[in-house]
This record gives sequence, C-alpha cells and structure tokens, in this order.
Amino acid sequence: MTQITTPFGARSTASDVIAGVDLTGRRAVVTGATMGLGRETARALASAGAEVTVAGRALETATDVAREITAETGNPLTRAGQLDLADPASVAAFVADWSGPLHILVNNAGIMATPELRTPSGRELQFATNHLGHFALAIGLHDALAAAGDARVVVLSSVGHVNGPVRFDDPDFTVEPYDPWLAYAQSKTANVLFAVEAAKRWAADGIAVNALNPGRIWGTGLGRHMDVPPASFDPSGKSGVSEKNIAQGSATSVLLAASPLVDGATGRYFEDCQEAGPHTPGVRRGVAAHALDPDSARTLWDLSVRLVTGDR
Repeated sequence: MTQITTPFGARSTASDVIAGVDLTGRRAVVTGATMGLGRETARALASAGAEVTVAGRALETATDVAREITAETGNPLTRAGQLDLADPASVAAFVADWSGPLHILVNNAGIMATPELRTPSGRELQFATNHLGHFALAIGLHDALAAAGDARVVVLSSVGHVNGPVRFDDPDFTVEPYDPWLAYAQSKTANVLFAVEAAKRWAADGIAVNALNPGRIWGTGLGRHMDVPPASFDPSGKSGVSEKNIAQGSATSVLLAASPLVDGATGRYFEDCQEAGPHTPGVRRGVAAHALDPDSARTLWDLSVRLVTGDR
C-alpha cells in the first residue's frame, strides 16, 4: 500500500489546505468546535461552502461560535448543536436530532491527562470522552454517513498513542492505579483502532475513516493539566512532534475532511498533512504498530459496543 503524500506540511494552515475546495451541498459535524482546533476546522469547512454544525457541551457557546463563523465566512449555513461526549444521553439526543445525509464527521473534541475522574456510570473520563463518546456518535450517525455515499470520518488522535495500547482487561483503571498519561495514551490508541476497524466495516457504504496527529498545539486549553514539555520534544518535527499554532494544527484535519488529494484513503494515520510512517522507539512521530493491529481493532470494537450499550 503506497504511502500518501501531499504538497502540504507541518507549517501549512487550514486555509492553505481548503483553498480551491468547494464543499457546497455537503454537511459537516465538528465536535469540540467552540474553541481551538475544532473552531478553526469548522471555520475552514464553512469557508468552502459546507453546512457546518458546531457541536459543543454548552449550546449557548456553540450558538455564539456558529454566529461568529457565519460573520467571518459569509456562510449562513452554520448551526449549533449541544453535545457532551461523556454523557450517553446527550450523544443519543444529538443523533436523534440529526436528519438527512452527513458528508463529514470530525471527531475533534478531547481531554488530556486529567486527574482521576469518572462518568456517572463509572467510566474513566478520558476513555469515555475521547473514544467511547465518539464511538457512540459515529455508529449512531452511520446511516446518515452511508446516505451521503462518499462520507469522510476524521478522528483526532495524538502522538501520545505511542505510549501505550488499550488495556482491554482494565480500561477504566478499576484494578490498577490510575495514571493520567497511560489513560490518555489508551484513549488515543483507541481513536486509531476505531479508524482501522470502521474503515473495514464501512467500506461498502463508501465511508472513509482516517485518524491523525494534529501536532503539539499551544493555546487550545487541552494542555491545562500538563507542564511545559522537555527540550527533547523537537519543535522542528525532525525527531519530535511538530509544534504548531491553531491554524497549522487544524490543517491535517481539514485535509482529511475535504481535500481531493486524499480521495480513497481510509484506515490510515496522518501527521503534518502526510500519511505517517511507522513509529521508531524514542522518536515522537509516526504510528505505533499496536494502534494499527487488526485484531486489537476488532476487539476494541466489540468491547465498545458492550460498553456503550451498558453491558459491563
């Protein structure tokens, strides 16, 4: 399978990637779209003519952002939707409210390295938010995606996935002591595994599913629980994850959501607007083998179905 390359790179912006792309008539949902990468992704898609739903936990905030994007882009087809990925009832309500085809789903929302927190049902919060909520959303919207005929699902992962696999025997850290970074790593590995399995299961429906590492982005709020990274994190991206601003960090998401350069790509992992190569130990780049393993992807899918349906 030939590795996909594009003319864009780590310094390309969402505006660079969307230039010349016409999304008129296409409908998109972006989760976590009230700030940071999600907002910029929603703005870029709207700027190309897409009907964009700004999905966020607070409907009032999402409504304000939708209005701002309309003012910035001149596109009146921007709406708001309330969506709390850690709340199954909220996800179910969002799905029930959707009608018609869905061409683009960007699973952007996420949390990172939080203190030990759990949902009311006992799920570890990072796994519940970053993976399970998006899993429930995507399978709930499957028919809408299939109706589009050529839909794309974009899943934001992280280079942090290289730090660990999914703990299938203890995903909620109910047996082993909680570790915020291992919990984050497993949630981000789960994002890639979801893309691998969904790409296979949904290929006949014309649904392409890809995952990505946006880079190390400052100013998004995601890193509020973490310290400044050590000097070993190479900002050039030659040995470490690329450091970017929000416009640059959203470029790979927009590429996978909208660019004809990746037509036909599915079940893959991208970074810096290119398909990533294999991870090398000690280097903060590439995709780990455990995140692409088809057996793990299938196991995670089956586990996720059980967890989101309440069968523990």
